Formats: sequence, structure tokens, C-alpha cells
Amino acid sequence: MSSGRAGDVARSTDRPHSETGGGKPVRMSSRAFLRTSDGVAIDAVYEPGAAVYDTSGTPSAHPVFVVAHGFTGAVDRPHVRRIAAAFARYGGVVTFSFRGHGRSAGHSTVGDREVLDLTAAVAWARSHGHARVVTVGFSMGGSVVLRHAALHPRQTDAVVSVSSPARWYYRGTAPMRRLHWLVTRPEGRVVGRYGFRTRIHHRDWNPVPLSPVEAVRRMAPTPLLIVHGDADGYFPVDHPRMLAAAAGDQGELWLEPGMGHAEHAAGDALLARIGEWGAGRAG
Repeated sequence: MSSGRAGDVARSTDRPHSETGGGKPVRMSSRAFLRTSDGVAIDAVYEPGAAVYDTSGTPSAHPVFVVAHGFTGAVDRPHVRRIAAAFARYGGVVTFSFRGHGRSAGHSTVGDREVLDLTAAVAWARSHGHARVVTVGFSMGGSVVLRHAALHPRQTDAVVSVSSPARWYYRGTAPMRRLHWLVTRPEGRVVGRYGFRTRIHHRDWNPVPLSPVEAVRRMAPTPLLIVHGDADGYFPVDHPRMLAAAAGDQGELWLEPGMGHAEHAAGDALLARIGEWGAGRAG
């Protein structure tokens, strides 16, 4: 696919969501393949959720939550759909599969060029009429939303980063050592492709992307919520504390007792709190 403007829709389908009655517009959910600025087709889903539409068909009050999943996730995975349903109580929701995941094209670069995927998803979210965007990322996606906010400060109104690393190349836990084997070894990438349905790029980062903690330092004044479990088996609590220290007064840290890692560990009550925070901080 040739390159073009981020957020261009390569192919889409719309389906009725609900009728508002009285001659008002029909809310629509939709699924599309978005084209990133480097020409990768990204599978994405939009759901109006709690968005309130005016008579022109434009969401008049509620924000849209753009959800960035973790490594080996995808838009159709049950844990991603559960998160979308939770945030739909507070506004519209866009979910998508990062490159190399699910039905999206390309190969995963494990958080580097995935910023381009999120950029396309945010542009598509705004094309549905939402004036306010909240990006919410988990694990790998948590690092992507931080870098996106640093590199594109006007594209998002609030950021939530859940279970994100603070620095690259961390190998201090057994799960992270296994992940590095999966990403860096040819046999690991075969396991990733057939065992986890994730196609991983064989090239090393060049150049190394901006680290999450450096990205946080460049995000101001965008509101930031850092969420991390004190039982996270991938990244211990020094990671969120480093991010919070870099954020200063602009950031807020929720260190969740007994919580493990990323989407699977985020309970419904926590997701509701995140949804309320995002809807309130997006302005």
C-alpha cells in the first residue's frame, strides 16, 4: 500500500448502533483499515458508546477513548473488547490492532513505529466528530501513548499509561527475558508468529526511539495518569515511580495493590476509575 496522510481509510464498513428517534441521526459503529503515514494498513473499530450526538450527527459532549493494546494483543481479543466496553460508558471508543498484530498489515517493531499506528487511530477518532481525545495504552501500548503525546502534543487531550516500562532493554524479570528471546531470536519470532499470531520485525531499532521517561518530560501540559500494579511481574514499581518523577505536577500515579500486568490485570472497577479520570481531565 502506498503512503499517504495518517488516518486515511483504506476500506470501511458501517453498521447501525442505535436510533435516537424524532428524526435525529442514527449512531453508527464502524470498522476500517486505516493507512498510516508509512503506508501500513491498520485494522480499527469505532463505537459511539456514550457519545451524545447533536442534530447534525456530531458528538456534542463526550470524549473518545483511543485504546492502545499490549504486545501480542489485537482488536478482536476478548480482553481488548472488555476494555472497550468499559470505556464506552464514558464516551466513544476506538480500538485497533498495532502493525503485525491481528488483521493489521506489516510487522511489529515492539513500540517504535507503532506511534504512527496510534497517530492514524487518533486522526480517525477525531473524524467522527469528537473534539476531545483520551489515549489509553497498556504495556507496550502504554509506552506508545507516552511517545505519541511527546511527539504530537496537540493530538491528544489526556493520556493514561498502564503497566508501561520507563526505560528500554529491561531484562530484570523472567517474563521480560522471555520476551527479549521472542523478539530478538529467529526461533522466537517463529513462536511469535504461530503461537501468538504476532509478526515481529527482524531488524533492531535504528535509531533507538525516545524512551518513555524522556517522553514524559516532553509531554507538558498534557494531563497524564500512570497506572501500575505493585504485583506486576514484568516491570517492578521503580518503573512507574521513574515516570511519575519525570511527570512532576502534570502527572498522577496510581499504584494499585495486588494488581499484575496490563489488560488482563485491570479489573472493572479500575477501568471505571480510568474512564472517569479521562472524561474529567480531557477538558
